[in-house]
Order: sequence, then structure tokens, then C-alpha cells
Amino acid sequence: MKRLVTLLILSFTAIGAWAQYTPLNNYGFRLGLTATPTIGWIKPEQGKTNSVALGFSYGIMGDFNFAPNYSFATALTITTINGKSSEVNVSPYTASQSSTDPVAYDLKYRLQYIELPLTIKLKTIKEDGKRWYGQFGLSNSFMIGAKQDAVRNNTTVGDNLNISDYTKFYRAGLVIGGGGEFDVSGNTSIMAGLTFNNGFTNIVTDKNRNVKNHYLALNFGFFF
Repeated sequence: MKRLVTLLILSFTAIGAWAQYTPLNNYGFRLGLTATPTIGWIKPEQGKTNSVALGFSYGIMGDFNFAPNYSFATALTITTINGKSSEVNVSPYTASQSSTDPVAYDLKYRLQYIELPLTIKLKTIKEDGKRWYGQFGLSNSFMIGAKQDAVRNNTTVGDNLNISDYTKFYRAGLVIGGGGEFDVSGNTSIMAGLTFNNGFTNIVTDKNRNVKNHYLALNFGFFF
């Protein structure tokens, strides 16, 4: 895990250094900080979504402008995706059951990822210190923590249980969103927007289950 974090940080730094010494710099490279609340939910194929849950995302972000109104946008964040669901025959709890009959569980997921989105931003022309953008691309997430609460027939069978062995390491998602950038002073600007991250890979290792997670992000950040 430490090697992964080091590799991602070095990759992000290398991209930034490359942008400073290539023609892309003619259009500008911008680095910033972001802190974002998330609203997540779990969508099982065999079961149902119970409710949404709040999470959080924070880290660094960068825009590599390859044309006046077009940018390659990425980030390196720690993102928490939480959610609640009802599912049948869930590992590792089902393994301890002697009965072969289907057993329903009420679950609460708390999943944490290192996230590296690769997106394109389409921006309007700046007027009066503000501009609007639309964003589309791919989200790449690498699991660094997975906890779960589980209830069966009103009895707690899992309390903050570590389910890393039952959760897939890699998660991919489709990113679509939009927002605005507002100048503060000099090169500093505020970014605010809304992003939908639609996970399309199975997040559990159990081959008998198909579970996906999604989230809405209320994006806030500062570019420098």
C-alpha cells in the first residue's frame, strides 16, 4: 500500500513537472486543494438500497490546459464512499450459518479509496472573473480500507468488521459533472460544482454477488 501511495504521488509530481516544461504551459497548469462532502449509496444486484450515507473526499487537484477552453483534469484524493443495503447470503457471515436457506442482512458499508480521476473539462470564456465548466471522464479508485456493520434478524453479527478481504482492490467509475470557477485575487480562484461518480465495477470478491457503489460530490476547492 505504501508503494502504491508513493507511486501515485510521484506520478502526479512528474505530470506537473512535465506540464511546466512543455508547450502545455502556454495555456497554463494549475494546482489546487480540494475538500468535498460526498453522498454515497450501495446498489446490490441481489438486494436493495436502503439509504444514502455521508462521506468525505480531500486531496490535491490539477488542470492541464491543452487549449484555451479545454483541460485535462485529474486529482489525487482520499475518498470515503458509505452506504446502506439489504442483501442475501453475505460473506463472511453466511459461512458461519449451518442452514442453506437464504438469509437476509442489513449492511452498512464504509469504504475508503485512493482516487485518481482522469477527466476532460470543457470551459466557457472567462467573464467578470468567472467561468463555467462541464466535466466527463473515468474514475480510478484503489481500496485502502473497508469496514462494515451487519444485522441479521435484529441481531448484530458484524460491528465495524474489517471486510478488506471481501472487497475488491480496484474500483472504476464514470464521472460527469459541472460547476464554476471564480477569481479571488491574482492566480487564486475558488472552484465549486457537483459531480456524479457512477461505479460500474463489482466491489465485492464474492462471485455469487454483484454490488456497486455510487456517490454525488459537492465539489469545493482552491486553485493557486
